[in-house]
Amino acid sequence: MALDQDGVMLPRLRPAGVARRGVTYGLLGVVPLVVTALSITHRSDRREFLSVIGGLSGLFGAMLLVIGAGLWWASAEDVRRLRDWNTVSTQGAAITLIGPLFLRSGLFLVVFGAVAFGLYQLVAAAPYGSWWNS
Repeated sequence: MALDQDGVMLPRLRPAGVARRGVTYGLLGVVPLVVTALSITHRSDRREFLSVIGGLSGLFGAMLLVIGAGLWWASAEDVRRLRDWNTVSTQGAAITLIGPLFLRSGLFLVVFGAVAFGLYQLVAAAPYGSWWNS
């Protein structure tokens, strides 16, 4: 990868790339969620687990998404990867690293929470005797 005069990797991060990666990680996080949900034996416990996971993930994800977008906006054109940690020279320049991290984490949690809420609806509507309602 090419480096600029400050030693920062080029090309700079773009919001679309960070968002795509966050959504991909959120969708990949569905696999352990489904395995965990299926390992819970009682339907009411499974519904409670999915509702709590969905609610907390959605809430914290929305907060991280808003904060990350704000930090990305505040860092203007100087958005850096976490690998560029050694190029940060001032305490205030750390937001150039934290903005993309919060944005990606927020999107991961929002997608993860939405899927957990969808699974909650699926478990709630499952007919008796199905493998979701065991």
